[in-house]
Amino acid sequence: GVLAHLERLEAQARESALKQEEKEQQEQKLAGLKARVQELRARRDELRAKLERQQKGILEKEGVETDAEQPSARAVLEWKIRSMKDLLQLFYLTGISGKLTKRGVCFCISTAYEGTYLHSYYLDVLTKPEVQIQRHSVPTFIPLEQIARKHLQTDIRRFLAVLSDHLNAYAGRRYQADQLQERFSDRLEGTLQRNSLCNLLVFHYNISGHSRSFLFSAKLLYSDLCCSLPTEAIVSCTPNAPGELAEMAAAHSETFRRLALHKAFDSFSKAEVTQD
Repeated sequence: GVLAHLERLEAQARESALKQEEKEQQEQKLAGLKARVQELRARRDELRAKLERQQKGILEKEGVETDAEQPSARAVLEWKIRSMKDLLQLFYLTGISGKLTKRGVCFCISTAYEGTYLHSYYLDVLTKPEVQIQRHSVPTFIPLEQIARKHLQTDIRRFLAVLSDHLNAYAGRRYQADQLQERFSDRLEGTLQRNSLCNLLVFHYNISGHSRSFLFSAKLLYSDLCCSLPTEAIVSCTPNAPGELAEMAAAHSETFRRLALHKAFDSFSKAEVTQD
């Protein structure tokens, strides 16, 4: 019995060491990816500034100035085409790519979350006779028309950046909800309720401790549609529950606001193991 117990302890130690090594490798990889993201963002900002200087120089050279006389239609059209070509190169670094068409540009916005590629959306943008969206695959619940009214005619770079933020945040929220259902279905009580935009999630889940199981209810609200973490997390436990469960519900609420949904449940599982 003693030898068997020692063997089990050795096996647990090896397993723990392997998990720790895997965790360290993942952290190193994540740190490298974050550094690469920062590098790409810095490069993007540098290219944006360079593009703005080039456009300003072209406008001044050709006499196309906003505060001077009205520019010719041909000069404006040529400037738009050059701007589109520069944009294709610029946005390639930020998950936005495209190709020139006979009447404008077809843009592709790729979404991802934590390094996982998720989905791509397409927009056909016309530049003749004016900038407008001909067709697109953006979901109807994304406020595309509102974003277009605000930015499309005045700053197409800003338009694409804001639209990309909305799409990536939506993709991130949907990805988290899918991960919760796939990886932690045994913890969920009933069905996870979510709307089309995935900015409202309601679900019930179980937490084990001291040989018992406790039921919690959660409501996550994402008021900022460009964010993949909730702005409000309301967690409650069953009525007449012990005081320690109310404290745990408050802690869970804070965890949901700080971590991705599936990572929050990972932390709950680790806490249970530690408690046991």
